[in-house]
Amino acid sequence: MRVAIILLNQGRGSGVVAKEHGRYLLNQGHDVYFIHPNVGKGIEGAYNKDVYLKTSIVPVHEYLPAASDTQKAVSSMSYDEAMDYVPAYEDALEEIIQETDIVIGHHANLTAIATANICKRYNKPYVLFLHGTGIEPRHHGFYDDQVWELIEGAIKDANGIIVTTEYVRDQLIRNMVDLPLDRFLIQACGVDLNEFNSENTGDIVNKYSLPANYVICPGALTESKGPQNVVESSNYYSELAETIFIGDGELREQLEIQLGKRGRFLGFVSNEDKAQLINAATILVAAPEKKEHFGIIYTEAMAGS
Repeated sequence: MRVAIILLNQGRGSGVVAKEHGRYLLNQGHDVYFIHPNVGKGIEGAYNKDVYLKTSIVPVHEYLPAASDTQKAVSSMSYDEAMDYVPAYEDALEEIIQETDIVIGHHANLTAIATANICKRYNKPYVLFLHGTGIEPRHHGFYDDQVWELIEGAIKDANGIIVTTEYVRDQLIRNMVDLPLDRFLIQACGVDLNEFNSENTGDIVNKYSLPANYVICPGALTESKGPQNVVESSNYYSELAETIFIGDGELREQLEIQLGKRGRFLGFVSNEDKAQLINAATILVAAPEKKEHFGIIYTEAMAGS
């Protein structure tokens, strides 16, 4: 089959999941078109295709204040502002749609709208992979009503819906969009065991001048992810191990002061370094303030232990 995978942006967790799915499909002998803004090298072996935006501001589903003015959450956009982005995604998809057997659109967002529009125009089937971070803002009163109406229509008209957990299906989607259970496929996130395993540590300890034992806390430094809880908890075990944070966000400066000499913040690191940092850690810790939609870092930690 010839499968197109389209994302709103490079993403973080969802971007990793999309790449893993793309690699799996390639290994099964399928052709893959991998599409999002600033796609770069994308997936080795896939047809990587850029979405050419008319602006330097990238639409996102979850805004990180650390990104400054280079991002804007679609859930906070006006109808006109959001719709200005849709043609760029449609153009990228339309260029390859006639060569494609099915499209997988990621997130309840502008990509869902663009995917539905193009697939209906060319009578192609599509499925939507709905992640919690894309649909959750609507539960808190975000998204322009007209924008959400288009997103909801794309969800209802999809040939299928992929989610990672029953929680995302039942608590985030079905209690807001009326869909039967047989429209859903629950596909738990996996990890690449070539990356996440106890033997894959490389020279990571020396690269970051790490102690023999350390606690790793990956994720955005935002209140909902709970790094403040980990900093507070480190008071109780700091004599045994330092706490190493990877990721960034608006709480970093404050947390660096509070953490003091009990650990360090490495900021954003490459996916390769992230895997090796987790593999080499004594233990992974997280203390989110909200219910995780899946929590891929826990799977990565178990694979790397």
